[in-house]
Amino acid sequence: MDGGVIAYPTESCYGLGCDPRRYESVRRLLRLKHRPRALGLIIIGAHLEQLLPYVNLAPSAVIDRVTESWPGPHTWLVPARSGVSQWIRGAHTTVAVRITAHPGAAAVCRHARRAIVSTSANRHNRSPARSALGVRREFGDQLDYVLEGRLGSQANPTEIRDAVTNHIVRSS
Repeated sequence: MDGGVIAYPTESCYGLGCDPRRYESVRRLLRLKHRPRALGLIIIGAHLEQLLPYVNLAPSAVIDRVTESWPGPHTWLVPARSGVSQWIRGAHTTVAVRITAHPGAAAVCRHARRAIVSTSANRHNRSPARSALGVRREFGDQLDYVLEGRLGSQANPTEIRDAVTNHIVRSS
């Protein structure tokens, strides 16, 4: 993933990912999607330790609520750790995170040895790609790699909840 932007299967659709620590990669991903930076991005990991550089899981009620749902198709808005870049959290004080149970997405995180940006493989306000072929049709040769694989069983993108209030921000 060394600075590139890749596509891979997730729980419901193909996702686009990159190293969240590399501004040029995140900027490139946002341009490809035509996505406003203010919206923020989701970070996924294969295990909790990969998300810890980005989130503040105190108090313990937040830790319990969030970790009980993982791994799985549950994205949480968690207070951002001090220093998390605005290009990841957007115009928010939180960061959207998930421990994925999808084998392909988790393998990407394990291979990268870190959490990655994960956003649907589509231009802003368009339907996400549901196949590698769909990704190639949408983005052509603008991606560095497309991982072939099966999607998970989710029909819709993951639900997003606020970890502090438990309110649903986006339903699945």
